[in-house]
Amino acid sequence: MPQKKWLILVAGAVLAAAVYFLPARKAPQSSTAETASDYIDPAACAGCHQAIAKTYRLTGMARSMYRPRPGAPVEDFTSRNSFYHQASDRYYTMSEREGKVFQTRHQVGFGGKPTNAVEKQVDFVIGSGNHARSYVYRNAEGKLLEMPVTWYAERGGYWGMSPGYDRADHLDFRRAIGADCLFCHNGFPTRSDQVPEGIDCQRCHGPGRRHAEVAGTGKASPDAIRRAIVNPARLSREQQLETCMQCHLETTSSPLPHIVPRYERAAFAFRPGQVLSDSFLFFDHQSGTGHDDKFEIAHAAYRLRKSACFQASQMTCTTCHNPHDIPRGPEAAAQYVAACKTCHPAGHTKAAAAGENCIDCHMPRRRAEDAVHVVMTDHYIQRRKPSRDLLAPLAEAKTIYAGEVVPYYGERAAQTPGYELYTAVAQVQDGANLPAGIPRLRAAIEKSRPAEPEFYFELGKAYSKAGNPVEAISWFEQALAHRADFTRAAKELSGALIAAGQVARAAEILEKLPPDSGVLADLGNVYLRQGRDDAALQVLQNALNKDPDAPGANNLLAMAWSRKGDGAAAEKYFRQAIAMQPDFAEAHNNLANLLAASKDYAQAAYHFEKALGSNPAYAEAHHSFGLLLILSHDYDRALQELRESVRLAPNAAQAHADLADVLLAKGQVPQAANEYRLAIGLRPDFYEAHLSLGVLLLRLGQAAEARTHLEKAAQSPDADLRMEVSKVLR
Repeated sequence: MPQKKWLILVAGAVLAAAVYFLPARKAPQSSTAETASDYIDPAACAGCHQAIAKTYRLTGMARSMYRPRPGAPVEDFTSRNSFYHQASDRYYTMSEREGKVFQTRHQVGFGGKPTNAVEKQVDFVIGSGNHARSYVYRNAEGKLLEMPVTWYAERGGYWGMSPGYDRADHLDFRRAIGADCLFCHNGFPTRSDQVPEGIDCQRCHGPGRRHAEVAGTGKASPDAIRRAIVNPARLSREQQLETCMQCHLETTSSPLPHIVPRYERAAFAFRPGQVLSDSFLFFDHQSGTGHDDKFEIAHAAYRLRKSACFQASQMTCTTCHNPHDIPRGPEAAAQYVAACKTCHPAGHTKAAAAGENCIDCHMPRRRAEDAVHVVMTDHYIQRRKPSRDLLAPLAEAKTIYAGEVVPYYGERAAQTPGYELYTAVAQVQDGANLPAGIPRLRAAIEKSRPAEPEFYFELGKAYSKAGNPVEAISWFEQALAHRADFTRAAKELSGALIAAGQVARAAEILEKLPPDSGVLADLGNVYLRQGRDDAALQVLQNALNKDPDAPGANNLLAMAWSRKGDGAAAEKYFRQAIAMQPDFAEAHNNLANLLAASKDYAQAAYHFEKALGSNPAYAEAHHSFGLLLILSHDYDRALQELRESVRLAPNAAQAHADLADVLLAKGQVPQAANEYRLAIGLRPDFYEAHLSLGVLLLRLGQAAEARTHLEKAAQSPDADLRMEVSKVLR
């Protein structure tokens, strides 16, 4: 078998531009400044409304997001505060020290030693605790990210993985807190650097500055003071409902999308009393696709609207709920039963005698499908309680929907300008209906030529998802033509240019963008592709100065150091990338190659197996692991890995040649000859494969064909290989 030279394989995957705030309810850039001045510090409301403020502070809305404070916590941070998550092979510990709350994660690594330890301090708590509390921290750039462990109130309280995390490939400490999360858990920030704490009065009553100013004069009449603020009780039924539905109408939390904002509207532009569909358009799964009875954590209004009671009456959310004061226990049950009796005065005498109430049977508690540790009241008022066990444990499922995304709610919206554009955007935004959605959105854009750049941007992203970077480039460019400072479009354009092989132009675009950690990481990636290793080192180090935890930037910086020949620095940053993302297959593969080059074969094998455990379809890792097994003389496993490599990447000439080497060593001569021929067919100037095939053919007595391949090998620029050919020919 020809001697193999171990090569560190530098992965060439392009890092996606870092996106820290999801597009849902995303405002046009610099469009919220005019609304911020209308809002005031909600503490001012308590001056005149002391009784309401006192009871409201105890509601779930008021406690929807806050900074942790010293005191007796509901959660157990001392005795039952650690657990092992088997799916991702990670250990988590929750603790409290000196009035501060922390989450820590570690794994058991190579040789049974602790590894990949990370600790983050909790900066914000999301959720009132009535059902759950999740936790958020600020990273070095000041961006908010969710933590992987949540406290759940069920069964007296316990720790579990946050919703969406109970799987092997969860985001750990890297899930960005999107604008849609903040929208429904917080009030409007009155300063750009402010994160409010919970929903305040102004979410339901509108901006309070005018009201406070009129009341503060001491001269205005009570009627004038009342007219200076929205009182939802004086609105129409539909307007009252829409005040609640701005946050409580979520058709699904799985990728669809369930909501698309009007791009011409600012993020907090909707105010109670306005038409909700003028700010947001809602979408749902198509009926009959297996999602008709879905039950999710933010489903109150969605499920209520399915109810015959709702459809046949004038009931609103406040028919049962007082948003200023939420009762508990028997008091709550009595209030809800009283609401039912306004339409059903007789009720069920036998049920009442048995100690049951309307809610137990007609609005039973049920386990949420998207937050499987949470049990909530189902607001779908049904004639009969379903016979199945609604509280039975559920396994978290990763729902992927493929099909038509249908409009939901807002019949008047269908008559408004741009409706077809937004409906077409819904088809492609999360990729649910990409094949039909792309031509539909393109036709809608070409027909109406909208002024908003987001439509062009969404079409560009759709083409990128569909693997058509050339079309994506065109539409990202059109988005930027409509708004030159559209940063998200510029980032996506750079990625499409790289995919299309236009690396130099991608660098030009990235060099002009505001240099956050994501942009710098992408730029470093481009510089590596261009062979500009010193420039890559500089920008990638700058990226890590801004966000030391970024796995992609750490991996890229390690690759840059490996090119410079500094193995110690490369190993340091590969390990840091893995510490922050333990299932980072590319970093495991790169570290394994580095360790193999230093002949630490046992630890290299460990990291190859980690890479393939995270990504079984990783052809390059199968190939590299196969080479390592050759060096370890484990030819049976090497054969298995190399066969898998060429199955996954049939156009990889080197993998075919390496597979041929192993087949030859195993005595499978015809199969080896076939693999050499495949390698040469893919790369006609593969001189080493020509030499190996020529030698093999000589052994088989096929001298004429052997000479053809040997003469081709003799054209190699490698003097050592030419000398080897000469010996064979002689």
